[in-house]
Amino acid sequence: MKKILLVAVVALASVMAYAQPRAIGVRLGEFDGVSYQHGFGDKSMLEVEAGFNWGNYWGNRMVGWENGNEWHMYGHNVQAAVTYDWIHNFPWEHKGEWNLFYGFGAAGGFGWYGYTHVSGQVVGDDGNWGFAGIAGRIGAEYNFWFPLQISLDFRPTLGVGLVDAGSLGTQAGFYYDIFGLCLGVRYKF
Repeated sequence: MKKILLVAVVALASVMAYAQPRAIGVRLGEFDGVSYQHGFGDKSMLEVEAGFNWGNYWGNRMVGWENGNEWHMYGHNVQAAVTYDWIHNFPWEHKGEWNLFYGFGAAGGFGWYGYTHVSGQVVGDDGNWGFAGIAGRIGAEYNFWFPLQISLDFRPTLGVGLVDAGSLGTQAGFYYDIFGLCLGVRYKF
């Protein structure tokens, strides 16, 4: 009896997973990477993504304080994020469909070859860090009448982490990425 119940639950879960709209593709912008969306009806979706950033001064960084001095670190990093998003459809009388979506979730990652600045001066160029935090998302997407989707979304991240900041040693700090704007191109199935 237990085996029959287990088979029935697995079969039902498989049918439900297959019936939901899904999309897979790339996100290009602040973080370049892959993206997977799994819809839960027409009103919500789960987006899972993993990407990398080759480091820039204005994008993502760790920040902290040591002996009254503020330090900043930025550099190459990888990041994974999961957000639960709500979808709002726009009335559209032509082929395709416009959606606005927004949501929140979690993100984490690590970085290497970081540049550490204290009071505006570079004090190290080989720092490493790891972080975990919350992520938000807001964006718009267009679903073509054939299985293609394009989107533009903004996903800021805020978290905490640890930094090996070279001459400063290991420090706790805050991570932020406020320039998480990306273009997405996905295949819908």
